[in-house]
Amino acid sequence: MRHRKAGSKLGRNPWHRRATLRNLVTNLFEHGRITTTLTRAKAARPVAEKIITLGKRDTLQSRRQAASYIMTPQVTQKLFSEIAPKFADRAGGYTRIIPAGVELKKKENKEKTKKEETAEAKS
Repeated sequence: MRHRKAGSKLGRNPWHRRATLRNLVTNLFEHGRITTTLTRAKAARPVAEKIITLGKRDTLQSRRQAASYIMTPQVTQKLFSEIAPKFADRAGGYTRIIPAGVELKKKENKEKTKKEETAEAKS
């Protein structure tokens, strides 16, 4: 019985599963969107969320923890300089699962949408 055994094994050994998730998260941060299966996307999403939360802290310890998980130093630098500041005012929910895979959410500006609505109403 698999009672209380959360998470998918992805049909891999533990070390292979960890390597797969590391590659998925690294590619997600590098490209902003990845194409993968729904199961892999659901497995990679919580890991990516935790790494972005590390990036929001921006301490030496969080940089080391993120660098130990992310595969390339350039992507680690991008996480702390571009990705994490974009989500500074957001408390979770940085990624979304789309039919083709996973993507980082775009920053939504509610003020612009209200201004656009009033402009459309006037026309």
